[in-house]
Amino acid sequence: MKLFKIFKSATLAVALVGLVGLNSCNYLDVVPPEQPNIDDSMKTYDRARGFLYSCYKGIYNGDLTLNHRKEVNSTTDEYFNPYTWNSDVPQLNGTLRNTMSPADLSSIDWEWGTWYKYIGQCLLFEQKLAEVGSTQQWYKDMSETELKTWLAETRFLKAFYHYLTLRRYGPIPITTELIPMTTPESQFKGRYHYDYCVAYLAREFDECAKDLPAVRPENEIGRATSTICKAIKGRMMLYAASPLWNGQFPYPTWRNENFTTPADPELGTDDYGLDLVSHKYDASKWQKALDANLEALQLALGAGQRELFNDTAMYHQNSLDLPYIPFDAPEGFAQKVMMLRYLNTTRENEGNREIIFASSEGISGYTISARLPYHILTKQDGTQFDTWNGLGASLYTIEHFNTVDGYLPENDPNYFDKEDWYTAAGLRGSRSEIVKICTNREPRFYAWMSFHGGDFGSRIYDNKRPLTLNMRKSTGQGYSPKEFTRNFCPSGFLPQKWIHPAAYFTISGQSNMYNTAPYPIIRLAEVYLNIAECYAELGQTANALQYLNPIRNRAGVPDLTEAMVAQSGMSIVDWVRNERFIELWNESQRFFDVRRWKLGQQQLGYGTRMVLNCQVENPSFEEFFTPMPLNFPYTWGDRLYVYPVFYNECNKNPQLVQAPGY
Repeated sequence: MKLFKIFKSATLAVALVGLVGLNSCNYLDVVPPEQPNIDDSMKTYDRARGFLYSCYKGIYNGDLTLNHRKEVNSTTDEYFNPYTWNSDVPQLNGTLRNTMSPADLSSIDWEWGTWYKYIGQCLLFEQKLAEVGSTQQWYKDMSETELKTWLAETRFLKAFYHYLTLRRYGPIPITTELIPMTTPESQFKGRYHYDYCVAYLAREFDECAKDLPAVRPENEIGRATSTICKAIKGRMMLYAASPLWNGQFPYPTWRNENFTTPADPELGTDDYGLDLVSHKYDASKWQKALDANLEALQLALGAGQRELFNDTAMYHQNSLDLPYIPFDAPEGFAQKVMMLRYLNTTRENEGNREIIFASSEGISGYTISARLPYHILTKQDGTQFDTWNGLGASLYTIEHFNTVDGYLPENDPNYFDKEDWYTAAGLRGSRSEIVKICTNREPRFYAWMSFHGGDFGSRIYDNKRPLTLNMRKSTGQGYSPKEFTRNFCPSGFLPQKWIHPAAYFTISGQSNMYNTAPYPIIRLAEVYLNIAECYAELGQTANALQYLNPIRNRAGVPDLTEAMVAQSGMSIVDWVRNERFIELWNESQRFFDVRRWKLGQQQLGYGTRMVLNCQVENPSFEEFFTPMPLNFPYTWGDRLYVYPVFYNECNKNPQLVQAPGY
């Protein structure tokens, strides 16, 4: 894309942001003052630091949010939104129906443009910082260490924004400098070969890590560290080793037309010519990914001061009762359930040191509302406390959490026969309609999922007790088209991940439902899973289990053994992939995992999304618990493995080829 346009956008972004007091607990609140001249943003230390902090703002766009209607979160096989929500977000509808066109994208509200804008902003900051060296006393007073840290931060951010663009769009232009407005179009850069992009960014992450601290205080959460650099590098290397980018890209003729990727002896990259993707499998990519993730884990556990969260007593701080479990669970099981509910709802100053990289902003009430059931309670004034009831966990989700014995339900020799999963489990009283698939499951299932006859929350009902769900009745949490024309649960199951255990509503009209914890971009559990996947792909089952089992053990799931793998009929690769699906459920990972594993048609093709027969008003028990395909026109096309760029970008830059299939 034309970077003189980035320069203007970056300048405008910096110039228009208002100054916020320095005593804020959120360092991103400290931004450059509103001034007509960009040079004013560097006149004082505080203004210059604010300029630096403003360069982080692009992180909280698109792929790294919990927005329940963003395609990264809402077009996978994890959960579904009501079909009535699709028209709100064109990219969502276009992804689900494979109708996306480059003309549908906006040059303002789309990730490619945003991330390149912030790359330009980082370059602008570096340029202005260099210019003030001989003119500003605050610059002369800075320590060499702090100056190196600032420059390492912008170097990290440039690499990170490139990585985000690479992950979504495939091979991309590498931007290392601001391009003057007088630059002829013939000198604009096109897409570099995917392997070149990976090698270049890996070096950048390594280099900026040298001048960054391994850990930062709580009030600087989200600010770059060496631990973050190594963890993001490890994830990127994992993606590069995965099938989509390691021999199985579905478009063998996709190439540049006139821009060539140069050979770089320092990076060890080849002369790729016009090629954009390598089409031969290379096992050494898995070894490189393994080495990168082992390095990241060592740093995280050492100087990074990270550890898996495992506080099974935190619920005492909120005076909460242990949750109802619909079977005779082993000792300590319910405590694990509560611990897992706090995993994604607590901050570091509360004892949660698992997050490596996170947003500094708490999860919004907007996205939490979509997860909450309606008809929570009737207030004193006679009105209902209603939210949106809009996220429906898929049957794939429900069926792919482990059993209490640590198997998938379909492979557990001691579990119910599959034809009986959606029949009553034989429990008594108000629990009599809980079905067998919702019993004898692992703690993460009860921590993050909710179901007909089961409980939602701990004291969400009048700040006293859980809400017992009735997903069949329109007067409960079931389909109610007369009351709610847009909002309904599409699957029959409501997730409760991200809901704070102490969230509540009261009959007097009060509520405390919002999770203020930072949203994780990458946490320690993922690094363990990355290592396990690399070992699995390299055929080293014992080593894969060594890094997989700490995640299962923390979750209260029995260790996986080689005998269990052999008995199950699943490969160790499939076991690791499924564990990743469970542990990182609804953390913006599945969208990219399905793609890098090249499982689009298998997981997201027409008719693959399964739900209960819940879009019926007041169905019978037998009607409701009938599995069926989701009746929305969702499908898959291989062009969805990479996203298109806005058509005007290709028109402006003759070197930039469009994504294949668009």
